[in-house]
Amino acid sequence: MTTTLIRHGRIVTAVDDYHADLLLEDGKIAAIGRHLHVGPEVRVIDASGLIVFPGGVDVHTHLENTFGESTTCDDFESGTKSAAFGGTTTVIDFAFQNQNTSPLDAIARAQSKAAAGASIDYGFHVIVTHVDEAVLGDMRHAIRHEGVSSFKMFMAYPGTVMVDDAAIFRAMRMVGEHGGMIALHAENGTVIDLLIREALAQGHTSPKYHALTRPSILEGEATHRGIKLAELAQAPVYFVHLSAKEALAHVIEARDAGIPVFAETCPHYLFFDESVYDSDDFSLAKYVMSPPLRSREAQDALWTALKTDDLQLVSTDHCPFCMKEGHMGKVRQKMHGKDDFSKIPNGTPGLETRMTVIYDGGVRTGRISINRFVELTATAPAKLFGLFPQKGTIAVGSDADVVLFDPRTEHVISAHTHHSHCDYSLFEGHHVHGKVRKVFSRGDLIVDEDQWHGTPGRGRFLRRGEVGGY
Repeated sequence: MTTTLIRHGRIVTAVDDYHADLLLEDGKIAAIGRHLHVGPEVRVIDASGLIVFPGGVDVHTHLENTFGESTTCDDFESGTKSAAFGGTTTVIDFAFQNQNTSPLDAIARAQSKAAAGASIDYGFHVIVTHVDEAVLGDMRHAIRHEGVSSFKMFMAYPGTVMVDDAAIFRAMRMVGEHGGMIALHAENGTVIDLLIREALAQGHTSPKYHALTRPSILEGEATHRGIKLAELAQAPVYFVHLSAKEALAHVIEARDAGIPVFAETCPHYLFFDESVYDSDDFSLAKYVMSPPLRSREAQDALWTALKTDDLQLVSTDHCPFCMKEGHMGKVRQKMHGKDDFSKIPNGTPGLETRMTVIYDGGVRTGRISINRFVELTATAPAKLFGLFPQKGTIAVGSDADVVLFDPRTEHVISAHTHHSHCDYSLFEGHHVHGKVRKVFSRGDLIVDEDQWHGTPGRGRFLRRGEVGGY
């Protein structure tokens, strides 16, 4: 393992902002100081004019995940490479418990996929699709012995992954007693299912009806219901991809009352709004994600909540499906729903652009401070999901996951230059300030300008501790 000294950088964490040298040794941050002296065998990098961030932590990604008949187009190799080029050095993905497997089987299956392909470190949440005593026992075992302490449950998609309120409550009560946390996809699935059937019966098949059949009030209702279940269970709860003002209002009210409620939002909700659904053209399928894009007023409310800590972090929900059927051999992608919006795979890419667009649209514009930027993209996710201080900060003893970022460089985002297998970017053509120059993962230089030095399989599985600590 190469020892590296990063000189003259501006080191920024969630609480600090100063100039110093940084010594990376044996995969850890070994020293921080002014004018550190090292021998000639140490690699020295001049970071003058650059910002030195902790590597990003994205706790919501879907790599090689199968939903219904479709599988996301990024596997662990392409997805983690894309993440690294965007300044993210840790991801938490999903192990899927289907009707015929246990949560422990799901974890083993997910680990076998990631071990061969991941070039950065990773962990898992388990998607729980049914609950009984055996499943609860496996979840308890996962927290205590497998290093998997968070579990996602769906209040949407009846007939496939949706679970009822009693199952959610039972799971919350158990994991809350053992240092775990339930993450909820909060939409009222049964009413949405009715609205979808009604729209199709009326001959409405284009992508915009995905948004029209998932109104924001139903995200708000489900979020409120999830909070009350967590309050009754005396357990923390985490809401994924929060998009609606109605949902945010319930989160704020609960947090003000001292209930341990946490939530994320995603870049697409911060930079795009429902005005994109303005035609029946199938190209709008790239904006089919759940929940759908909301109003400009909701977007402004999300930015305010990020600043005031009513929302705790920004994740991507990177769930990429190609627009062109057969691109790189991928099948049953967005075109699968060409004649029926309900069959369009839900999701969009975002791993490689998260850090840059939040810096450009948040820090540069004055919406959030640079320290808050680091907190939202690295420190808070690491704290909430049991990875801090190993990940999410620059401190002696922490993993040497370090990003050198040039705030002055301007560039244009394009799918032609990103490293995902996805054939489009929502941010195509966006002109942004700020570019990742170098990325270290446990002290290894894996991104050097446009050069890739990572290798599939070098990523390590992260055994996480108790979650919900923030």
